[in-house]
Amino acid sequence: MSFIGDDFLLQNKPARELYHGYAANLPIIDYHNHLSPREIAADHQFANITQAWLAGDHYKWRAMRTLGIDEAFITGTAPDRDKFRKWAEAVPFTIRNPLYHWTHLELQRYFDIGQLLTGQNADIVYEAASARLQLPSHSARALLRQMRVEVVCTTDDPADTLEFHRQAARVGDGLRMYPAFRPDAAYAVADPVAYNAYLGRLEAASGFPIQRYADLLAALEGRIAFFHENGCRLSDHGLEQLYYYESAPFDAGQLFKKVRGGTALTGEEQAFFTFETLTFLCRAYHRYGWAQQFHLGALRNANSRMGAKLGRDTGFDSIGDFPQATALAGFLNHLDRTDQLAKTVLYNLNPAWNEVFASMVGNFNDGSVAGKVQFGSGWWYNDQLDGMRRQMDALSNMGLLSRFVGMLTDSRSLLSFPRHEYFRRLLCQLLGDDIQKGLLPYDLQHLGQIVRDICYFNAREFFDFPEPNPNES
Repeated sequence: MSFIGDDFLLQNKPARELYHGYAANLPIIDYHNHLSPREIAADHQFANITQAWLAGDHYKWRAMRTLGIDEAFITGTAPDRDKFRKWAEAVPFTIRNPLYHWTHLELQRYFDIGQLLTGQNADIVYEAASARLQLPSHSARALLRQMRVEVVCTTDDPADTLEFHRQAARVGDGLRMYPAFRPDAAYAVADPVAYNAYLGRLEAASGFPIQRYADLLAALEGRIAFFHENGCRLSDHGLEQLYYYESAPFDAGQLFKKVRGGTALTGEEQAFFTFETLTFLCRAYHRYGWAQQFHLGALRNANSRMGAKLGRDTGFDSIGDFPQATALAGFLNHLDRTDQLAKTVLYNLNPAWNEVFASMVGNFNDGSVAGKVQFGSGWWYNDQLDGMRRQMDALSNMGLLSRFVGMLTDSRSLLSFPRHEYFRRLLCQLLGDDIQKGLLPYDLQHLGQIVRDICYFNAREFFDFPEPNPNES
């Protein structure tokens, strides 16, 4: 039987009281993930557990490669049952990796399977979980409802049609799916051929030609308006680092003309183009009342051989050691100087920079909005027990944990939502430890409300998503 019981991670009485009394049954607002809008809108029914659980999950893929499992059983053409068998064989060797906890939490929460997954019971678990996935109780939307998910925000390019978000909005079952505006491709000018191909997509979506830099900005603002009409209230950006220029060393219009003509830009020209375009976008977000997210510090596509074979986002990215503080401060100040800094969430991938990020947010909290600038949750390689604890410790020491907007899945899997439970248990244990040490009063009413705020209410207030239209059904 599984070691995950009712009091998993809860090692003292105050932690147990906080979790069971205040956190366990709260709804979920998952404001950043990479779920498929098509699957949610269509209420997709997965054929088997492999398709629901292993497809697209580069966390699992990296572990399997480390164990010497052939790529045919990971992203290749092996049958789904055989891929699951290989994952089951891998699981016992993932101890102390969060995958070990996530795997068994997910099997219990979605499928009532309390066994520890191994190669020996792989076929039994495969059959039982796959059979459940054929039931109406385990369709895409039903899986979300099981976890009490209230809002999911997918990650969407400006050129996306949002047809599936509109389709999902008509269902009227209480689950809200909103887009999040991810315009990284709009300033990804390193490859002129790929960039010009992307501009063709953006032209088709915006409905007019993009020949000048001003056309690009007008197209992006038009797409922001379109996203806003479809319930979007936040943007997202994935960057190694932010950039800042006190004075312009180049003309963005001329740089756009160069890349539009097929000429590659230098690294410094690319950085300035990103800075100029982001400045325009962030001012637009402020006008629309959105929040903006910046995921900073990933070293992407480190393995060129495997990248050429399998493509991007297949498990070959890692923590980068890019400088952050000076340009991050400059960029935020550039927007704040004219009072055009939107609500902001900063995610840090390199834990060596935690205190920099945690102290940085305090520079731009101006009293206009509670927690206006946030140090976001432990991200990617930091969404495990130690990483989440370190993020919350840094935030507690440098700022106010009580205003934290909490956890998100950042996942491509509809079976990943027990990660919210994982976070909530850790949060309650963190506070329970402080109570036991005499660092906090044993005031469950006060601390319980703070737990509730972090797990749900702060995010609901901060993002201010539109309420469902009762006439849409």
